[in-house]
Amino acid sequence: MRYTVTCVINAAIFAIAGTTTTSAADLNDKEMENLVLRSYPYVAMFNVNNKFALDANNPMSSGGYNRVKANTELADHTVQAIARPNNDTLYLGAMVDVTEEPIVMELPAFDSKYVSLMVTAYDHYVNIPMSTGEGDFGKPSTILFYSQRTPGYGGEAVPGVDEVFEVTGDFVSAVLRVMPHAAEPERFRANLAAMRGVDLEPLSEFLGKADNGAHFVPWGSPPGILKSLDFKEDMARFPEFGSDFEIFEDRFLEVMQFVVNHTTFDPSNELDNALLEALEPLGVEPGKDFDPETVVEIDGAALREIAERFAIQSLEKMGDEEFVSRSGFTYFQPKGEMTAEALASQSVIGPIGQPAKEALYPPVNTGSGEPMNAMFDYEIVMAPEDMPPARAFWSVTLYDKENGFFIPNDRKKYSVGENTGYKLDEDGGIRIVISAERPQGVAAENWLPIERRDIDLNVIMRIYSPDLEKFGTWQAPKASRL
Repeated sequence: MRYTVTCVINAAIFAIAGTTTTSAADLNDKEMENLVLRSYPYVAMFNVNNKFALDANNPMSSGGYNRVKANTELADHTVQAIARPNNDTLYLGAMVDVTEEPIVMELPAFDSKYVSLMVTAYDHYVNIPMSTGEGDFGKPSTILFYSQRTPGYGGEAVPGVDEVFEVTGDFVSAVLRVMPHAAEPERFRANLAAMRGVDLEPLSEFLGKADNGAHFVPWGSPPGILKSLDFKEDMARFPEFGSDFEIFEDRFLEVMQFVVNHTTFDPSNELDNALLEALEPLGVEPGKDFDPETVVEIDGAALREIAERFAIQSLEKMGDEEFVSRSGFTYFQPKGEMTAEALASQSVIGPIGQPAKEALYPPVNTGSGEPMNAMFDYEIVMAPEDMPPARAFWSVTLYDKENGFFIPNDRKKYSVGENTGYKLDEDGGIRIVISAERPQGVAAENWLPIERRDIDLNVIMRIYSPDLEKFGTWQAPKASRL
């Protein structure tokens, strides 16, 4: 049976080759849309995690799994591995692979108002096992990662390990966000040194070091086996990554087979079951090897079109203040606390954000509701009583709406905030201007440069360690056209 896709009808083409041994039930339009909804988080995070581990063109890449990259400068417009990245904290990316043995992360103490550790697998559930808001990072600590498939280990306590954390996938990102206190040189240097002191070790090496080698016990694999992989060997373990839409069009089934083989599914979890039920008719099931001869042939262009339409619809919702206020507390949650719609939507809007207790991301829209465009200039004004309810700090960041990337400029100025520079008024308020030329009287720290061309703009505020009670009555500022 062949389905066609037009600009009006949401449909897809499933050409089932006569040589395949697995047949698929005919899928109607709703079933195809359901397939995209269920799989989008996994496609997005397969790309995100592998880009941060293995993309040589990504300046924030760790250069392989079980390696750490401390990015001791704020991200700039060359970072395009993820939509809407931070430009207000420093990132440390630890890319963790627990397929051979448990991995221990060693963390020094930090002298910062805000540090969080975020752990995310291919399923795009977000876990924050450590944060300054919970009293962590005041002293050195260790955390051990393992999954249901990690050989020889079942979650038991380990001498010298402060916390044991079971991840839902075999390949995860463990990301530190660090407020560096850039305006305080001594504190800034101390936090950079702490970032450089973070390390990952296979459990076997950690135990051997702790015992000075006296009671060394191999754990799952010889010490250092994961670090011994060169870059090409590391790359060869994975299907090709790229953009989300490329995956949907060119190699959806191959990627999803790899993903389900390295993800823990809970038989009692509704979203887990819904994904597996959508994939099973296509020949994709946990534990199978991908074989192009035994899976159905998919019209990739059709699948891509549906994914693109879903992405556009998700981004359009960010201009709906009622939707944003209603959904802001539902994004970036742990497993069991999310809807399918929120899980997929967050994968489009900006993967690997944080839950509300750690950070909130209200958009800044125009008062008229019209889209912001670089053909015009804008200002954002906050009186002292209107400042964001942040216990740690806040920022305002400018992106192009279509891709979610920073707007390139010679000043490398993409956000206004404590770490990237801002200047408050004498009364404690602030005026931020988005413009092609800096207006007279506007502090350079408060100017976000744009190039005069026809692109839509997207402004996101970040509020770290928000006062959730005050946030309930606070209103995000509006942008006014100049």
